[in-house]
Amino acid sequence: MGELQSALDALSGVDLDELSDGPLLDHVRELVVARNRITAALTRAVRRADVRAACEHDGAKTMQSWLRGHLRMAAPAAGRLVGQGRALDCLPLTEGLFTDGELDADSVEVIAAITEPRNRDKAAAQGIDLASVEAALLLVATHGSHRDLRIAVADYLAKLDPDGPEPDPTEERAFTMVQHPDGTWTVHGTLDPVGGQKLATALESTSAASRCAGDTRSRAQRDGDALVQLADNALATGQLPVLRTVKPHVIVTIGIDDLVDPATCPGAATTGLGATISAARARWAACDSTITRIVLDPDGLPIDVGRDHRVVPAHIRKAVELRDKKCVFAGCEAPRWYCDVHHIIEWMNGGRTSVGNSALLCERHHGKVHHGYRIERDDTAPPGRRWRTYRPDGTEILIRTPLLT
Repeated sequence: MGELQSALDALSGVDLDELSDGPLLDHVRELVVARNRITAALTRAVRRADVRAACEHDGAKTMQSWLRGHLRMAAPAAGRLVGQGRALDCLPLTEGLFTDGELDADSVEVIAAITEPRNRDKAAAQGIDLASVEAALLLVATHGSHRDLRIAVADYLAKLDPDGPEPDPTEERAFTMVQHPDGTWTVHGTLDPVGGQKLATALESTSAASRCAGDTRSRAQRDGDALVQLADNALATGQLPVLRTVKPHVIVTIGIDDLVDPATCPGAATTGLGATISAARARWAACDSTITRIVLDPDGLPIDVGRDHRVVPAHIRKAVELRDKKCVFAGCEAPRWYCDVHHIIEWMNGGRTSVGNSALLCERHHGKVHHGYRIERDDTAPPGRRWRTYRPDGTEILIRTPLLT
């Protein structure tokens, strides 16, 4: 291990800028092989510790819990490491290529599916030689892409029990959302083919409706915005199941002084799930929402709760929808039912809740306007072009008009 540490120290001292493109790519290739070999060695060691219940030495119940507690490893990573070690007991050829650095942990995880007890039992009942299946899959893994390997494994598993009962698709679905200390969320999930197709179609439709001229978002960013828009649409219907006698809604708490302060004021507000956000984001959320005034005593205890007040009443929203028809941000085609009603002069700064002081903005562009962009209505312009959009630097976003022929 001392020699390995010395080699790693030497690697950290390599001046990558001195390498030309070819040698730099060779260096990356060698590092990937080395990473695979180290991961294989780690998996082998974890497997031996798992078999011997070595974790009991430190009072831990399982190797997964030991990895999480002593090495601060994330639970999914610890579970994969232990699971792959167990699977490799049945996959000697795979273990050999993993040890040599020819396979990575992701490929091992895909192949490991054939060793799950129910799949091994089905193979044994049909007289299938698992070693032959492993060898065939390794040819795909070493000569094809990772996607090719996943397709090959899925095809094998599907044909393993062609006449079996159709599985409940909901059993294949899983979805997790983890909130981090800074308030952001990580989303991870698995959907069955039909469920995944439904979500992909909904995201594609919603994403396409929010595209505008000059949109430089990546596919991942567009899908993220589309997912939030789907949630907005569902919440706006008011038809979601009631939670503890109250319709589901997003909660943001902020002091009145921070709410009316035009500064960003980071860390001024909290969400209903405990995240800390800036006053700017709170004002964005409050622009088309229901406001409740709560007066607190010096100890922070509520002493008066006012009635809920809807910032934009239904009759004004209908009038704004009739006038604007869609998001007014330059180049955006998002339909009216995707949009919030934005106060051009914010209501907490004295802006009237009126048709004249309102504009439709989709969720994405509503956020832009609350973070530096600006919209203005120009009644002297022809219909359809009466809204102007300005960047934070004051320059106007202009949409090129095709020449008439």
